[in-house]
Amino acid sequence: MAMEMARREVYVTILPHENMEEGAMAQGPLVYGARTLTEAIEILHGSVRVPPFSVDLAAALARRQDRPDEIDFSEVRGQEQAKRALEVAAAGGHNVLLIGPPGSGKTMLARRLPTILPEISAEEALATTRIHSVAGLLPPGVSIIDRRPFRAPHHTVSDAGLIGGGRYPRPGKASLAHHGVLFLDELPEFKRHVVETLRQPLEDDPITIGRAALTLTYPARFMLVAAMNPCPCGQLTNPQRECSCSAVAVQRYCNRLSGPLLDRIDLHVDVPAPSYGQMAAADSGESSVEIATRVAVARDLQLARYTDLPGQFCNAHLGSRDVSSFCRLRSDSERLLSQAITRLKLSARAYHRILKVARTIADLDGVGEILSHHVGEAIQYRSLDRISAAEPTALLR
Repeated sequence: MAMEMARREVYVTILPHENMEEGAMAQGPLVYGARTLTEAIEILHGSVRVPPFSVDLAAALARRQDRPDEIDFSEVRGQEQAKRALEVAAAGGHNVLLIGPPGSGKTMLARRLPTILPEISAEEALATTRIHSVAGLLPPGVSIIDRRPFRAPHHTVSDAGLIGGGRYPRPGKASLAHHGVLFLDELPEFKRHVVETLRQPLEDDPITIGRAALTLTYPARFMLVAAMNPCPCGQLTNPQRECSCSAVAVQRYCNRLSGPLLDRIDLHVDVPAPSYGQMAAADSGESSVEIATRVAVARDLQLARYTDLPGQFCNAHLGSRDVSSFCRLRSDSERLLSQAITRLKLSARAYHRILKVARTIADLDGVGEILSHHVGEAIQYRSLDRISAAEPTALLR
């Protein structure tokens, strides 16, 4: 309400005392807090002279430094390829699908992704807080969402619970993950029609909900991280366990996810079962701070590159026309990609996803030109494209 008043050039607002700090975060109208209706009338008459409540948004966001993350990438043993893929995803804002047997660390990796994302900006914090405020989900005493949200709905969630709606429309989990991460564990277990509702927000950020009397639009610019087993029993890619699934069962399981949905996920990453040596290793891997530093440098390059493109923050947001301008390839890189497109029978959408991921990998290397090894690494992140009706066990390779 306070943000809308600022847009309409309303300069003063009286709010319940418990909400005045939240309203002041909008940096818009002068905010007065009243504990009772009588106190509100007295403020209007001027019989009670109280100063308007003000808040320093930058200082409020800076206080997050006093609360270090409770989890860290250094706690993940092994899984170097998966860690690298999540670093690429964070650097470019790409969607990720983690594929591996139970216990391989998919959920552990996904929950640590927010720790390597760039810190939420003031503009993003206000937009995210606005959604949580309208949903009534701001915890008591919290007036600003100062960290990127992480939402992990259960696979029994309804379409209204995921993208918003209901008899009295409310934002769904996708909008509550705005400027953060939406994690869908056991992706094939979600009802197919529910997961398919994500196709529109994955392609075009806002979610529009139509009703007879009104139309509502909720922002939903999130990173999708999904996880799945490679087969119904989960052991298809586990060298330590034997898979009990038939080829038909594996194919039927994979077919629960539609091609158009998978095309909208930039990175398909294999997460193998860790060995005993990896789990028992005394040395910890890189910390989230170390990885986040590289991610921040790559994001800064993208911010500078897309200065003239409104609403563009990272490579994942590029449209097809922008991809042609900013993701040009040399002849050797073009030849490599052409061979992959032909062999894997990739769609035009998957082609553009590979180009954007390759652009991100080049940014992490700090180079302006997309080289052949950048394209090669991006192609490796399309593991599900190797599965076809003729080869239901392609994940074994």
